[in-house]
This record gives sequence, C-alpha cells and structure tokens, in this order.
Amino acid sequence: MRPGLIMLSLAAAASASAGTPPPTPADFRALSTSAEKELRGNILPFWLRNARDRTRGGFHGAIDEQMRIDDGAPRGALLTSRILWTFSAAHRRYPDPEYLEMARWAYRDLMDRFRDREQGGLYWSVSADGQPLDRRKQVYGQVFGIYGLSEYYRATGEKAALDEAIALYRVMDRHAHDDKYLGYFDAFTREWARPARDDPSILGSTNVPKSQNSHIHILEAFTNLLRVWPDDGLKARQRELIGLMLTHIVDARTHHLVLFMQADWTPIGEEYSYGHDIELSWLLVEAAEVLGNPAVSEQVKPVALALARVTAEQGVDADGGVFNDGNARGPANTNKDWWSQAEAAVGFLNAYQLSQDPQYFAAAQRSWDYIGRKFVDRKNGDWLGSVQRDGTPVPYAKQSVWKCPYHNSRSCLELIERLERLGAARAGQ
Repeated sequence: MRPGLIMLSLAAAASASAGTPPPTPADFRALSTSAEKELRGNILPFWLRNARDRTRGGFHGAIDEQMRIDDGAPRGALLTSRILWTFSAAHRRYPDPEYLEMARWAYRDLMDRFRDREQGGLYWSVSADGQPLDRRKQVYGQVFGIYGLSEYYRATGEKAALDEAIALYRVMDRHAHDDKYLGYFDAFTREWARPARDDPSILGSTNVPKSQNSHIHILEAFTNLLRVWPDDGLKARQRELIGLMLTHIVDARTHHLVLFMQADWTPIGEEYSYGHDIELSWLLVEAAEVLGNPAVSEQVKPVALALARVTAEQGVDADGGVFNDGNARGPANTNKDWWSQAEAAVGFLNAYQLSQDPQYFAAAQRSWDYIGRKFVDRKNGDWLGSVQRDGTPVPYAKQSVWKCPYHNSRSCLELIERLERLGAARAGQ
C-alpha cells in the first residue's frame, strides 16, 4: 500500500464530503431502531418458523423461493454453523429463550451429524436423513464451525462448545497450514490429504490452492475464538493472517481483493468481488482490535478505508445496491446478492467510524435503504437472495447450504452495537 495514494484519496474524500452534513444522534437512533426491528421482527422469526426439520432433526436442506421444502436435499455443515452463530449472537444480545433453543438445536445438529470422530473436523454435507455424504474437509467449512461454536460458548458458557472449537482449530491448523508460504490451503480429503488437482472446490474453482474467501473467514473465526481463548499460538496465526491480507490478498494497486492464488500467492485471475472487498474492510479492523496490538490496528485502518472508498466508487450502483462482480473494466455481473448488501451497510458504517467522513455514513444509510426497498421479503419473511440491476427478483432459495441468516443478522447486530457506541460517544462530548 503506497501511503501517498492513501493520503491523496482521503484528502479527496474530505473535500467531496464538504457538502454532506454530519449525522446527528437522531440519525444514529433511526438507523439502529430500523435494524433492530428488521432483525427481531422479520429475519429471526422467519428462521424460527421455517428452518428446522422437526421430524428428522437438524434443518431442511433446501426451501425454494416459493417456500417449498425439498425433503431429499442434502444438508450442509455451513448452514448449521451459521444458524448456530446467528442465534447464539442473538441470544447474547437479547436473552430470549427461543433464540437459545434454536442455538442448542444447531449445536446438537453440528455435533451429532457433521463431526468426524475418526479423522477430526467437519464433513461438508450429510444426506437428508443425516448420514455423511460429502466427507471432504473444506477449510471454509471448518472455520464456520469454529465461528459458531465460539459464539455459542460466548452466549452460554458451555465449556464443551469451547473445547470443540479449539479442537477444530487445532486439527485444521495441523493439516491445512502452509508452513512454507504461510496461510491455509482450501481443500482436503476426509483424511486431510490434499485433493487431486482436478477435484473441483466447493468455492467454485479447480486447481486453486488458496482463496481470499477462505482466508477472510479464517480471519473472522480466529477473531471470535481469540475473544474467549487468548492462546499465544492462535495470536501468532492471527497476526500472520493480517500480514497476509496486507501483502498478498489486498491488491495495493487496485484496493480490491485477489480472489484466488497459487500456493506461493501468485494471483490467479483478475476478477473483483465487491461484496468481499467491503466485508474485509471491517473484518480486518475487528481482527486487529481483538488481537490487541495497537500498531497493527493503525496499520490496517488506511487499508480498510481504501477498500471502502474503492467499493463506493466502483462497486455501488446509483440506487445504492452493490454489484456482485467486476474487473478492471467495471461491473461484470450487475446482479446484486443479499449478502453483499448486508456487508456494505456495516463496512460503510465502519469507514465512518474510522474517518468521521459523513459520506460514509450516508453510504451506510443508502445501503440500508436499498435493502429495505429491494431485499426485505414482505410476503414470506427474511430477505430475497438476489435481484437483477432493475430490482427484478432472481429465483434463489430461501434456505440452502449457502442461503442462511448469518450475513443479514450480523449486519443488524453490528449496526445496532456500533450506532449505540456512536450515540454514547456523541452524548459524552
């Protein structure tokens, strides 16, 4: 990252923001109240009503956009882990017995059906009736187990959940860490051997040893585990990850993430993912704060602001929605998915907290307003999965291995907590 470019961009942003009025405490309260209403009145109730398979246990593998349940669909550890995180985090914020019951349902499902008791780690999927199906050890799946289990421990204090999170971390770190070039390889067989080169990854590519997608979620999982288990080895890995983000995953020329890499971090492809760019912008700051190293926190802040600035300039449509994908020529996939919008609302608010530039608060408000106009499903509940550029809904499951309550619930929780802190700080001035 070249400091001169950062200074120039921040000066330009300050000049451009001269005409944007600073947010008021009333603005903070209005956005917080709206996020809380959406979380508790729409998102969480949808998943409480519809997600569970009350006959066979666990969760339905698929519910389509017409609310039709596919009883034969495979079930993924990812969905269970993300529901575990969501309702644990919700219960920690709002001690509601329904949220706790849902978190415990997810915890039992993850432990009983997805845990590989022989080889360690979590299976990627099981059949509709709970039998192991895809036994691969995808690092992406392991870290969401760590994320969910550590949050469940934060919410309940149940030591067994923390023990399981630590065990997942240790088995993953032992087998998946690249001791030569650092970071983590993406995919393994059940026995933790590297897969054949032509074996497709669940992240959508073949012959790709490493990805930004896995690494940003390793970062968030390690952050959450560090909150409850400040192990020196884990701290060293987290410091390593942050360094890799700054040197190899964030492209210092473009301020976009490199999506896929060879083992030695040589980039593969030139595509951008605007949603991942803005997501990392705030996860990076959070990771440094929890690590507790002030020098690292100062190091990541300009990078986070650069990611947010470039996302706002290149990845956000005139209506406030975040495009899916792009490249150096501009947006390439102008559809807009639910998770990118959720991350944008948090990422731009984080940028406002770092910079006090009112343009970023306005960007967060625009993201949230766009979500309300185009994504909130006022018929069935929760959010739509994807829309075209003109706002026409794209057929997309309401629940699947990938469609879950984690991004939008987390967005609401982050908005509420951050806006409360902003309001309290303003009141104390």
